[in-house]
Amino acid sequence: MRGSYGDRDRDRGRDRGSPRFGSSRGGPPPGKKFGNPGDRLRKKRWDLDELPKFEKNFYSEHSEVQRMSQYDVDEYRRKKEITVRGSGCPKPVTSFHQAQFPQYVMDVLMQQNFKEPTAIQAQGFPLALSGRDMVGIAQTGSGKTLSYLLPAIVHINHQPYLERGDGPICLVLAPTRELAQQVQQVAYDYGKSSRIKSTCVYGGAPKGPQIRDLERGVEICIATPGRLIDFLEAGKTNLRRCTYLVLDEADRMLDMGFEPQIRKIVDQIRPDRQTLMWSATWPKEVRQLAEDFLKDYVQINVGALELSANHNILQIVDVCMENEKDHKLIQLMEEIMAEKENKTIIFVETKKRCDDLTRRMRRDGWPAMCIHGDKSQPERDWVLSEFRSGKAPILIATDVASRGLGIFSCFIFSLPATRSTQALGSLQPDLGMTNRKLTWGERRPD
Repeated sequence: MRGSYGDRDRDRGRDRGSPRFGSSRGGPPPGKKFGNPGDRLRKKRWDLDELPKFEKNFYSEHSEVQRMSQYDVDEYRRKKEITVRGSGCPKPVTSFHQAQFPQYVMDVLMQQNFKEPTAIQAQGFPLALSGRDMVGIAQTGSGKTLSYLLPAIVHINHQPYLERGDGPICLVLAPTRELAQQVQQVAYDYGKSSRIKSTCVYGGAPKGPQIRDLERGVEICIATPGRLIDFLEAGKTNLRRCTYLVLDEADRMLDMGFEPQIRKIVDQIRPDRQTLMWSATWPKEVRQLAEDFLKDYVQINVGALELSANHNILQIVDVCMENEKDHKLIQLMEEIMAEKENKTIIFVETKKRCDDLTRRMRRDGWPAMCIHGDKSQPERDWVLSEFRSGKAPILIATDVASRGLGIFSCFIFSLPATRSTQALGSLQPDLGMTNRKLTWGERRPD
């Protein structure tokens, strides 16, 4: 593998003179008012001849991988349900050491007791390390976060150090605050040994600390599109140093209406960047985004492209009248709370219904808490902490809660079909072999 992976002082050079890649100050001129997020951002005209060159191919095939025959590769992909579309895709790695990550990354992997790469990691690691644009399609919880963050750390350690006014080298766009925070925690765990700084930029929290992080300089920025647009318009950061772009849960970002903001953001990034798009599904809107943003990309798919039920989960559909739901819910909760493992999430359609159901359940003595988009970020963090610890085993939520919750039973109390499908797909990895997922439909009178 080219270059050195030794520990580097990422702070070196932060305070030198004027930046080589442009200043983050200045912002757009005041005065004119704009109606939509990103209206004050202008699409940049890039001259690749004038941009500093950067390296993005760091992959050297391990001798064990070299010895794999085409039959071995095909059998491994078949066993792991991996399909590849596109030319020049490297062979998969069957163990972490074959990816030849630096030792400080391997040390953290060993501490986490990871035995072998997941399917998406096995094929994603060599592809991302090769500097190729790629699309990775796999269900939530399949290990996609490490698939792009570990190659990102290698990429960052081969770039020039940040200087005053430089923006991030790696940008990860995520649909929700909760996902962004989880990605940032992983970035911190794996990046701290080489002093790679990261920050999380999202709405619903004070801007001051986030701005200070960006001004001090971070190599990795995990952001929701709306807050990042705010900072770009205000001149608080820039993306001129960004050479590694990740679109995480792209299908969900489009479902939430972020496509215009994503396009505004990508216009601020040099076109010869490396772009990695990750998604649980592959609808035509996501395909169009890939065609617009990625060049000569390779698509990796793990499992079926269509949404399907997880056969490890017992799924019960109870079709009932609207006025029967409360009684059925209480009956089921009495059964579940008698069990040792009783963490339960109840999805509802609206914020008002979320508050109303929580109020009724607490009035009747149930240890329920709720989260939705109108709750402040500190309150949401506290509620999720109480739920994860088991102090409040019942969580009532809109679809803002969708991963990393370790739940044992799930109810869809009232959700539109499109959003409930997405929420359930995100929650599938949290439900184990003996867990239940219960979905209510509403029967309307004839």
